[in-house]
Amino acid sequence: MIVVLRSRVVDFPKRVCVICSEEFELKPGKPGYANRCPACSEEGENAGSGANKAEQASDRELTDARRKAMRDLLYRKDS
Repeated sequence: MIVVLRSRVVDFPKRVCVICSEEFELKPGKPGYANRCPACSEEGENAGSGANKAEQASDRELTDARRKAMRDLLYRKDS
C-alpha cells in the first residue's frame, strides 16, 4: 500500500502598504508593521531612531513615578 501525502503550499497573505500602496506578502518574521511593506518599514525605523531624547527622559521619569506610587500603595503599612 502506497500512501501519497499532498504537500500544501501555503501562500502568505497579501497586504497593501498604507504608505506606498504597493502589494506585498506578509511573511513571518517580517520586521516592522503588518500594514507596511518591508521598504517602508525600514524607512520608518530609521526615522524613529532620532527620537527626541528629552521626551524619552520624561517618559522614563513618569514611569518611575508610577512604579513608586504603585509600590507605595501596595506595600504601605496601615497603622
